[in-house]
Amino acid sequence: MSVLLCDSNCELWHTRVNELNVDFIPMPYCYNGVEYDYDLGENTDFDKFYSAVRGGAVPKTMALNPENYVEILSKYFEKGEDVLYISFSHAMSGTFNHLDTALKELKQKYPERKCTVFNTNSISLGAGLHVEAAAALKAEGATDEQIVEFLNGFTDRVAVYFVVDSLMHLKRGGRLSGASAVAGTLLSLKPMLTFNAEGGLSVYSKIIGRKRAIKALAEKVVSELTGTEYNVYVVDADCKKEGDELAAEIKAKRPDAKVVRQIVGPVIGSHGGPGTLGVLFVADKRPVPLVK
Repeated sequence: MSVLLCDSNCELWHTRVNELNVDFIPMPYCYNGVEYDYDLGENTDFDKFYSAVRGGAVPKTMALNPENYVEILSKYFEKGEDVLYISFSHAMSGTFNHLDTALKELKQKYPERKCTVFNTNSISLGAGLHVEAAAALKAEGATDEQIVEFLNGFTDRVAVYFVVDSLMHLKRGGRLSGASAVAGTLLSLKPMLTFNAEGGLSVYSKIIGRKRAIKALAEKVVSELTGTEYNVYVVDADCKKEGDELAAEIKAKRPDAKVVRQIVGPVIGSHGGPGTLGVLFVADKRPVPLVK
């Protein structure tokens, strides 16, 4: 028997993971000197977080340590359960080095148990779409090996596009050079960002102006959506009105799309900052960055 596990960087809502019968690892973040674990929105004060960031607070995200992973996984292994962990992109965090350390330690104590880790090479609901697909297969009786085989192809179809209101948050988090961030801000540059095949952040295209960037996001879904059996996620980081407008434009042009609106959580929001807007859906192929 195995348990399906994800982390809160997949950003599926807490009621959704419960519905899917999926356990999750809460990922930590900190602002104003207080550390929190993201609980997929169950008790999260989003207004407090985004108000603090808009007011100058500098949020930080942290990696779990090996002891954390040993504690998390031991509760399954002690019951004789294996684990299939659908994770966010390994290229985005050093936490997975700590996971590897923990798994080596656990193998000595529980030699019969297995933790299979699938790297989605994505984050936020790009990873969440993988979790939903895996949960559906598991409910149908698929083995862990069959689920991983499916996900290996599925990950090449998950499209993630987003824009940020300020490039400085990405610069601070090491996701963008300081010179690029300053130049982009001065030029009102709103690069459309995506995840490359290795799970790293890449610029897909460069757009001048917020309104054009939002229209470009809508057009990506309208023109590329093929996996209409899956949700289309439209996410916003404290810019609900724009997110609602983006969702409405998509639904007007693609009434077959199952559009789901959701707020960006504090961990992802720590890097993108307030004003981040994104679309996450299933297409024929994963986006190929046009700008290096």
